[in-house]
Amino acid sequence: MEVFAYLIPYGLEWLNLIVRWLHVITGIAWIGASFYFVWLDNSIRPPAPGSELAKKGVSGELWAVHGGGFYNPQKYLVAPAELPKELHWFKWEAYSTWLSGFALLTIAYYFNAQAMMIDKSVADISSGQAIGIGIATLVIGWTVYDLLCRSKLAQYELWFGVTVFALIVGAAYVLTHLLSGRAAYIHVGAMIGTIMVANVLMLIIPGQRKMVEAMAAGKLPDPKHGLKAKQRSVHNNYFTLPVLFIMISNHYAMTYRNDHAWLVLALIMAAGVFIRHFFNLRHKGRVEWRYPALGVALLVAVAVAIAPKAPVAVAAAPAADPAAQFKHVHAIIAQRCATCHSAQPTQPGFATAPAGMMLDNETEIRQHAAQIYKQAIELKAMPIGNLTNMTDAERSELGVWLQQTMQGTK
Repeated sequence: MEVFAYLIPYGLEWLNLIVRWLHVITGIAWIGASFYFVWLDNSIRPPAPGSELAKKGVSGELWAVHGGGFYNPQKYLVAPAELPKELHWFKWEAYSTWLSGFALLTIAYYFNAQAMMIDKSVADISSGQAIGIGIATLVIGWTVYDLLCRSKLAQYELWFGVTVFALIVGAAYVLTHLLSGRAAYIHVGAMIGTIMVANVLMLIIPGQRKMVEAMAAGKLPDPKHGLKAKQRSVHNNYFTLPVLFIMISNHYAMTYRNDHAWLVLALIMAAGVFIRHFFNLRHKGRVEWRYPALGVALLVAVAVAIAPKAPVAVAAAPAADPAAQFKHVHAIIAQRCATCHSAQPTQPGFATAPAGMMLDNETEIRQHAAQIYKQAIELKAMPIGNLTNMTDAERSELGVWLQQTMQGTK
């Protein structure tokens, strides 16, 4: 039974690896397609009036070269005169990305909610409540966004964009006051990802199907379906950079462990939107450097605002017995840190040491002193969710020893 209990988290870790790999692959395919088609829409040029292309109903075309060949994509104003025998649909990239993402969310967070989603210093909730909050975020986020899209506000692009951004920031604020910072960030990303894939599933693909069905019936497709699909597609394009940041944010505790983590996320997402807007305009032939400049300025401002304070220098305590001092520090690490960071973790849900960092002996502890200081003392990101209940007094004592070690006083 002990072997079986050990193999369950090990198997989940492999499942995490495979699903994460799949999620990255499908995400690249989906976002790559989004970038390409927005570039294509913004880069095509109308044919000459009266030309054969114009007579066929082509609204724009371009020539491109890639991989040793020439390509000539054309976009029709509504649809071609005849339905092509082969018509390629771009939908499985989106569906596969969301399905693999939700599977990864379940494996990494929901199966180990006590460790990955709950921070009792934020909110003392149960695993079931944390999971319920996470799933409710996805459902409520899509519902409110879709209602906004169907309202008159959607006719005013700027104010619509501001309102949707406020919705996302509001969700970030609420989640950072209910879940651990890491879980809050990932659920904001999951909410945006759900909005994106629901746009594909509920609006873009059904609209395209109606246009194809009309052509198959010998009717002229209603252009409103294409316009609605285009609107949601453009929304998805602006969501991409914020989502990509959130996908990698779990590696950067300096962002989600900040006292104002929701605001940090809001500013970084805004920077991504401004940078994406620059490229969208550039594809149309407009170079507006103020947008990337504003995006970079926001990132610099965030970096400066959340920069850690310089640690207060600690003088060595010559009267203390180094061996006795380390023995006490080692006891803290063994009780609070090595339950996960060990060759054989004892913390449920962990089969191997996170990030490969093992703290079983003095050599390993000294080797990782700077990383321990940053995560456990400076950011207080570890122990994760403070699962092992490290006290402020223990952090203080450990911090003094780590500083002395980093300063070479031991």
